[in-house]
Amino acid sequence: MNAPQTSAQLQPQARQRPVPAALLAALSARFGARCSTALAVREQHGRDESAFTTVPPPAAVVYAESTSEVAEVLRLANEHGTPVIPYGVGSSLEGHLLAIEGGISLDVSRMNQVLAIHPEDLTVTVQPGVTRKQLNEELKHLGLFFSVDPGADASIGGMSATRASGTNTVRYGAMRENVLALEVVTPHPVKGSEVIRTGSRAKKSSAGYDLTRLFVGSEGTLGVITEITLKVYPLPEAITAAVCSFPDIGAAVRTTIEIIQLGVPIARVELLDANTVRAVNKHSKLTLREEAMLLMEFHGSPASVREQAETVQALAADQGGQAFEWAETPEERTRLWTARHAAYFAGLQTRPGCRAITTDACVPISQLATAVVESVDEANAGGIPYFLVGHVGDGNFHMGYLIDPDSADERARAEQLNHQLVHRALRLGGTCTGEHGIGLHKMGFLPEETGDGAVEVMRTIKRALDPKNIMNPGKIFAL
Repeated sequence: MNAPQTSAQLQPQARQRPVPAALLAALSARFGARCSTALAVREQHGRDESAFTTVPPPAAVVYAESTSEVAEVLRLANEHGTPVIPYGVGSSLEGHLLAIEGGISLDVSRMNQVLAIHPEDLTVTVQPGVTRKQLNEELKHLGLFFSVDPGADASIGGMSATRASGTNTVRYGAMRENVLALEVVTPHPVKGSEVIRTGSRAKKSSAGYDLTRLFVGSEGTLGVITEITLKVYPLPEAITAAVCSFPDIGAAVRTTIEIIQLGVPIARVELLDANTVRAVNKHSKLTLREEAMLLMEFHGSPASVREQAETVQALAADQGGQAFEWAETPEERTRLWTARHAAYFAGLQTRPGCRAITTDACVPISQLATAVVESVDEANAGGIPYFLVGHVGDGNFHMGYLIDPDSADERARAEQLNHQLVHRALRLGGTCTGEHGIGLHKMGFLPEETGDGAVEVMRTIKRALDPKNIMNPGKIFAL
């Protein structure tokens, strides 16, 4: 096992590349007010929800409104060897957006059009700045919905770049399964930039390398995603949500394992520990029992939904589950899921002024109880306040360690806990990140998970597509 990182190593050292005045002048001339060097704008684009706090902001922010403008920014940046960091809404958790080598933040949030909906094929094509909630508002009048729900109202471009998942993944899959095709702008050694397309609206293909999957999860290190074609789904005829409390977190996890192994087609099954339920009650003014809890949702016909829920209720009772409560109206369901999605910020509010060091390990479902229970035991012994939530139906769980950002000791202890949790996940056949991505925070774990040979293949691809290393440099792995 590798030694844990020290607190000094957890704040990346800036290796700023100078941004030529000629590049800033060219961008200003081309984009006018849409190229900003104002400190407030730069600082907004130079931080995310990670615990990193000492990285200088980018030298400028450019707001692109079309694929051709993205291509022009990349062409100019490539000419000057200047880093470009794609930016959506800034909700990432692992330092993806930080300008650790300086450069330009390329904001694509104004590229927010739904370009085409093909209800007969259950597909939609969008620009990268479209957000999850915006897309579902566009789809609902057609009786359709987009399934991937990471909690935050993230942009579709950012969700694609980080291979996001979320609460619906157990039934509908993550971004990996739901992105059919992409348009991507990549650097080019001669032309400066090039627009390529990957995939199609067909549900499957055997045509060449799967470039769509290469860019989904590339975290902005290979190019800028400018169009995404997605699968969408019919809205279920019936939806029922339920909550159930358990005497301990192990009983809740064992219930989840039985649900999945029995093949119940549950749409959502979320774990909240007692700390999280307590925080959610205070933040969202709820009265949930302050014990380990599963928050579940069932989709299908009225008869199938009732059958699924009754099966799960019986499984939960066998593990000591109690206070099984239904939420059948849209208003009740929305209230519960809004509270769940606010769990991260509810946790932060339990310790004003804190920062959260988060993790999101994922393990095979058979190993979930071991991973969660041992991680909770370590956290309780470690003396750092924490909260736990999990998309446990697919073996994915998150712990947020709440630290005083000015305390090197607390930061080091939290990272020690994170280190132990991740190594446990790897030992149990899992991964260091189920959905957040590698970014900066988890770079040290990637070689251990994939092996040095696989990381070198990734470096080879990066060098081939981005020979000047301008695309979000210093993320995922070091060159």
